[in-house]
Amino acid sequence: MGQALGTDWYTSEPGVYDEMWNGEAVHPHWSYFIQSLQHLGFSELEQRRQEAHRLLRENGVTYNVYGDPQGFNRVWDLDPVPTLIDSKEWASIEAGLAERAELLNLILMDLYGPRELIKQGLLPLELIYNHAGFLRPCDQVQAAISHQLILYAADMARSPDGKMWILSDRTQAPSGAGYALENRTVISRIVPSLFRDCQVHRLSLFFHSLRKSLAAMAPGNKENPRIVVLTPGPFNETYFEHAYLSAYLGYNLVHGDNLVVQDGKVWMKAIGGLQAVDVILRRVDDHFCDPLELRADSCLGIPGLLEAARRGNVVIANPLGSSVLENPALMAFLPAIAKHFFGRELKLPSVATWWCGQARERKYVLDNLDKLLIKPISRQAGTQTIFGFELSKNEKEAWRARINAKPHLYVGQEFMRSSTTPSLIEGRLEPRNAVLRSFLVAREEDYVVMPGGLTRTASRPGDYRVSNQAGCLSKDTWVLASEPEKQISLWPQVSDTGKTLDSSDLPSHAADNLFWVGRYVERAEATARLLRTILHRCAENDEFDTPANRECLHIFLRALTSLTTTYPGFIGKGAEARLANPQPQLYDITLNQDLSGSLANTLHRFQQSAYAVRDRWSTDTWRVIDNIDTDWGHMLPQVQNGYLGQVQDRLDELLNQLAAFSGLVMESMTRDYGWYFMDIGRRIERAILLANLLGTTCVHALEQEVESLMYEDLLLTLENLISYRRRYRSSLQRPSVLKLLLLKEDNPRSLVYQLLSLQKHVSQLPREQAESHLSAEERYLLEMTTQLRLLDIEALSQQTGEEGMAYPALDHLLRSVSKSMSGVSSAITDNFFSHGEGPQPL
Repeated sequence: MGQALGTDWYTSEPGVYDEMWNGEAVHPHWSYFIQSLQHLGFSELEQRRQEAHRLLRENGVTYNVYGDPQGFNRVWDLDPVPTLIDSKEWASIEAGLAERAELLNLILMDLYGPRELIKQGLLPLELIYNHAGFLRPCDQVQAAISHQLILYAADMARSPDGKMWILSDRTQAPSGAGYALENRTVISRIVPSLFRDCQVHRLSLFFHSLRKSLAAMAPGNKENPRIVVLTPGPFNETYFEHAYLSAYLGYNLVHGDNLVVQDGKVWMKAIGGLQAVDVILRRVDDHFCDPLELRADSCLGIPGLLEAARRGNVVIANPLGSSVLENPALMAFLPAIAKHFFGRELKLPSVATWWCGQARERKYVLDNLDKLLIKPISRQAGTQTIFGFELSKNEKEAWRARINAKPHLYVGQEFMRSSTTPSLIEGRLEPRNAVLRSFLVAREEDYVVMPGGLTRTASRPGDYRVSNQAGCLSKDTWVLASEPEKQISLWPQVSDTGKTLDSSDLPSHAADNLFWVGRYVERAEATARLLRTILHRCAENDEFDTPANRECLHIFLRALTSLTTTYPGFIGKGAEARLANPQPQLYDITLNQDLSGSLANTLHRFQQSAYAVRDRWSTDTWRVIDNIDTDWGHMLPQVQNGYLGQVQDRLDELLNQLAAFSGLVMESMTRDYGWYFMDIGRRIERAILLANLLGTTCVHALEQEVESLMYEDLLLTLENLISYRRRYRSSLQRPSVLKLLLLKEDNPRSLVYQLLSLQKHVSQLPREQAESHLSAEERYLLEMTTQLRLLDIEALSQQTGEEGMAYPALDHLLRSVSKSMSGVSSAITDNFFSHGEGPQPL
């Protein structure tokens, strides 16, 4: 096979081990894959890569590279060519990883327990006590479980002789398992037959073990413990993974301010009140987890969390203080510690490491600075690995002085050129340096290793830096089985108990964001519809510049300012000039994301709120959300010189996308509390916007011709023009228009429809106990609904005021509606989105 292909199709790098090519032929376990790839063709494979990129983008799979010119939420970059490992070799790697995890677990238990390793001289105290990850408040804080190190990940690479070495340990909050799962999902979709025929070990056992292990660790051996995923929030680099895993595992995704410690226990602020939390799968760095005992300026943690763990009332995976094991200097002492605990050397060795806190080792590092990597013992913001051979003469001297000044803070590490693996680059296979991260989870008696893991490769040839922040590529990792595996669903199985979670455990922050998703999507739709009407009227006015057309346009321009609150706009100071030339202001209201209330700003806020509850959306729903954000983001460069004629078609597309989102929510989303809060937000916003629009268009005396044009545009904007014509079959009359928009209970756009829907939804919300009296929001809605039902439309349509305010009764009614809806919104926020705050440092 390899001889037949020759060397023109792939050229490995000299002096570097290649995962696929031995210099003369393809490694045996790659043979079938390469034959299939040759049959498929690289051009077809390139199309499959583009399909993978589309799937990843539409599914919202992102990795946030700070300062990335591509934007904040960069699409995860996946190479369609996986890395292949033979099952026999993997068995040896797997045993070495499990052994290393056991050793690190014993070290962790000792460091926060008796510290015998320090007392016996196996670990220098300076090495531990000077490391930022050693948290003194965590002394003697250990959960009542067999393994304190619950999750572990190791970065591995091959040396030129083909041997696998450990480059670094990840023990604080190991990331990447979710991306590995997503890689597998996408690759198995774009090359399904190849994946099936290669007989790849599946990942489901690892995630089933993770769920089972976390449940078993809950204090008190609860049958259905409450487990949450603690995230720093949407701006974290791996937020997608946090949301993805929480949805996949069936856990609530929470922020620090969604949890509170009371009576020594951790509680989640849910819409049904405070709910006890048993296990926290944390993705927040340990320093930030408790502002009372750790980093006082943290806004990401839970005050009192460490005390709750100290009392044994909550289990944290991984425990606070576990980042001490990420100290690279530990690698220099692991062989001796392994012999102390196991009586043997480690099966998987660490890359050679010298701690500068020892005189002989420091001398070696200083003498060989141009051959080694220099690392700080603590991984913190602003620190990085230094490649000695890249330093100038002056830089080397500066580093020697820095190391001599504080030698205990640095290590020297052997530079090992990692093996290469084939990557699809511009339609052909090219070698790229690779690092494999594999993941482990503790069980009662041992560790379960994910078969394979997350392979990352350098983005450029010859680049030895393999880091997500450096823009590397990711790969699926296939461990090839000797025989076909039993098909197991990747998704968690339904509990045999048949019990379901109480939907009242919806976190308050999730309910809050869903509420605002509803409001923002309604606000965006209303703004887009009004803008479309105005742009149409502008075109009409250009063709038929009559006083009636001009006055009707000015009415809706002023209504637009009121609706979007983009003052002064077409109402305040300078309004006359802007009414005469509305294009610049319309451009801002449409496309200026920095203008509060603009359509672009509203869509941005909608996307932010939706992203904050990323775990709540189906794949199709998220695809619509992502398309709205992507398509509108591409709009601005296409609009030249503020010309808005190009925007009209895009507004139609946007309204179709918003309708698609609403349709998916209405037809596919379970009617749980999350849906109720989202639709409550939407109904409140629709009622407020309807009252606002009527209040700026229908309360003033107008000439008959202007009034007719105004009513037609008003009904068109509110998607009620056809309904009016079919229902009344007459000219546009004020009483009929107001009756349709205010009182028709079968009209989904009417005010009374919103109030009745709100009454129904609010009655379904959880209450602490059956109460005989009405809640604040119920009182607002009952009062407003009663007022509408007692309304005399004919009397309301009679002109009783002066020309400036010809219909004061209508104006008073609409103002009451706005005030009542604001009251409903505030009451719901107070009752369901705000709970008692825990202690905060001053």
